[in-house]
Amino acid sequence: MTGLATVGAFVGVLLVGLVVLVRKPADARSVLRWSALAITVLVAAVLTPFTVDDSGAAAGYLLGVPVVAAILPVLAQRVGRLTLVADLVAALVITGWGLLLGLGIGGAFLPAVILLIASAAGTWAPRPSTTG
Repeated sequence: MTGLATVGAFVGVLLVGLVVLVRKPADARSVLRWSALAITVLVAAVLTPFTVDDSGAAAGYLLGVPVVAAILPVLAQRVGRLTLVADLVAALVITGWGLLLGLGIGGAFLPAVILLIASAAGTWAPRPSTTG
């Protein structure tokens, strides 16, 4: 089950990356943040039955930590402040949690980190000229 969730997450990240590269949305960072959240929530949903069977009540925090971390950049974007910090903190938390749970369910959450890092990297990207 974990392998299927991981492969699905990687396919989702590749599709989002392809869409962002081809369509070039005006606010690509927003698309990346929302996509990272959606992929993280979907991975948690797919892994819920397996995790509840395996870990019981601990499934709440095992699956909840990455989801809460993925919500942070979206909330920071809504507030309009500290989006770069929120992207990096969320990527760090999900990576740490994924490595901590690496032999179990943690690896399935790692693909979403790619989107959060891309969103943070987009902060430093040169902005296209509006003249021309």
